[in-house]
Amino acid sequence: MFDWKNLILDALAEDIGRDDVTTSAIFLSPAPGKALLIAKEELVLAGIEVVKKVFSAVNQEVVVKSNFLDGEKVEEKKVIAEITGNISDLLKGERVALNFLQHLSGIATLTRKYVERVADYSVKIVDTRKTTPGLRILEKYAVQVGGGRNHRFGLFDGVLIKENHIKACGSIADAVKRVRIRVPHTLKIEVEVGSIGEVKEALASKVDIIMLDNMPLGKMEESVKLISHRALVEASGNITLNTVYEVAKTGVDLISSGSITHSAPASDISMIIKE
Repeated sequence: MFDWKNLILDALAEDIGRDDVTTSAIFLSPAPGKALLIAKEELVLAGIEVVKKVFSAVNQEVVVKSNFLDGEKVEEKKVIAEITGNISDLLKGERVALNFLQHLSGIATLTRKYVERVADYSVKIVDTRKTTPGLRILEKYAVQVGGGRNHRFGLFDGVLIKENHIKACGSIADAVKRVRIRVPHTLKIEVEVGSIGEVKEALASKVDIIMLDNMPLGKMEESVKLISHRALVEASGNITLNTVYEVAKTGVDLISSGSITHSAPASDISMIIKE
């Protein structure tokens, strides 16, 4: 089970350490303060509840009042939230709260761009396991907020027979056969392929999903026609904003991209103390 408390406490401990020496030296006694979280660019918000939990972990009396919900577009210069409490607590939680909010909003914003780019087609944008260690559930949440879908969360909740499984096992058919003997019938079986020949092998094995890995567009389109709805078709490998529309045109059902999590630029958000 995901542990919010430990993740946030670890992040705060990493940043504050024994003490925030600057803040403690300036503010010798409690003083009320107010801060604004301001969008410095247009973004899709994700992680405002994490921000609330960060400040609550610093001091439960800090109040975060958000003007937007996760998933909403926020225009440049808009105030995302207002934070009130002891000024020292606001300053101590600032960086950790922003790190989470900027990172998750960046993922949601980039995901939304992918989703909007292929809106002419019924294809779904999905994420991968290429996530920051320890932050996967949050990053996959941000993908959902941006309008994308989640692939498997880990090695435990879906069968994906990849190139190295096939090489070590000997063939797609043998790998699928071994899996079917040992895993519950409730789990779908996906196989990664890189050629038309492997597409035919996967079809003969009656798998549920066929992943076209790093295929040229022409081969991808040929594969979609060959599969002809006998399995879901996923395109994967070096998918970018510049290529995703052309990939969608081939008729695939799913497009997975690691870049929406591992390469999403952080959204530009600032925390400004109100005088």
